[in-house]
Amino acid sequence: MIAALFPVFVVGLLGSVHCAGMCGGIVGALSVAPTVGRPVPIPVVAARPQVGSVLAYNAGRIGSYMVAGALAGGLAQGAHALARLPALQAGAYWLANLMLAALGLYLMDAWRGLAYLEQGGRVVWQGVRPLLRKVGPLDRPSRMFVAGGVWGWLPCGMVYSVLVTAMLSGSAGGGALVMLAFGLGTLPMLLGLGLLGARLRGWLASPRVRFACGLVVLGFGVLGLARAAGGLPHGWVQDLCLTPGAR
Repeated sequence: MIAALFPVFVVGLLGSVHCAGMCGGIVGALSVAPTVGRPVPIPVVAARPQVGSVLAYNAGRIGSYMVAGALAGGLAQGAHALARLPALQAGAYWLANLMLAALGLYLMDAWRGLAYLEQGGRVVWQGVRPLLRKVGPLDRPSRMFVAGGVWGWLPCGMVYSVLVTAMLSGSAGGGALVMLAFGLGTLPMLLGLGLLGARLRGWLASPRVRFACGLVVLGFGVLGLARAAGGLPHGWVQDLCLTPGAR
């Protein structure tokens, strides 16, 4: 199980370049560095945030991912129930890797189909924003944790692509582990964004950086599709596939 989580972690790590744009507003609010010309989405205090506060925000965010993963895994009604439906299982494996390939193309700015999934995020955010305002100034880790937990539910194409894999785990616990691995992969980038702000976002906006990260993520998706089609032999390569579908 641990080996199977490695590609999920890498997808989170490389795909987190997308977080610079998707989560730019909130990480700008948390950033030590000033953010020029970007509106602050939630109330903050003038004081510079502490590392503990940024960690609390990310803990809340990853916690919400794990809850979503548990729900997705629970919907599969267990690995044994899913195994009795081979056609559904195979279709889900193909979908998971197709979405991963789409994520890679999205990061490379070669195809932005996943952007349509995120259009609803703006609508959802308008409803969520008043709730975050009720939390009050984000001047303590507990409030930062709540803010991160709410933000983690904002629709995101990258999260959706991994949630399909969480569903394929076949259990609530397995789905939570998949999303934990994904969340930990995004943690270094989100911590950097929270502490360095605009300086790091400028580097992440580089087309070369996004292309390189997207290319690797696309490679994971293509590899998984090849395994699902039976075009690759069993062996070490199976540990690089996002899903265990064609093993």
